[in-house]
Amino acid sequence: MKNPKSYSLLVLLCLLISSKSLSQNNQPLMPTQQNKIIIDKIVEAAHYKNYVIDFCLSKINEASAKEGWNEQKAMEITQSINYKNFRDAIYNSFVVFDEVELETLLKAYEKDTAYQTQNVMTNNKVLINNLNIFANDIVKGKYLLK
Repeated sequence: MKNPKSYSLLVLLCLLISSKSLSQNNQPLMPTQQNKIIIDKIVEAAHYKNYVIDFCLSKINEASAKEGWNEQKAMEITQSINYKNFRDAIYNSFVVFDEVELETLLKAYEKDTAYQTQNVMTNNKVLINNLNIFANDIVKGKYLLK
């Protein structure tokens, strides 16, 4: 070791960087409160909440038939569907849009019914993947009240 002082400085620097990265929050990015309001209006205009619930019901019916659930289990799992548990994934998918872009998108949804069947949410691969994970977690009973 040629220079123990520079080695010590390097170790200290590495420790500081490591502690800083460990202390960072792993929360997903979220839009502003105003943008959340606009996103909620987009969800309503696009009937996406119904889409989420119908998707989950489809997964439940599929699993129930495949695994031979009794009526009580199917009902309990069905009652555990809560759109609010998926809402943050939707908010996160819109975090890249500013308020003006969201307002423009909202107006497009309100004016053109074609947006209601082919829309940014049902065509977003990340959101589709998150919805699959959410629905599978419901089927597994992860949202059952204990």
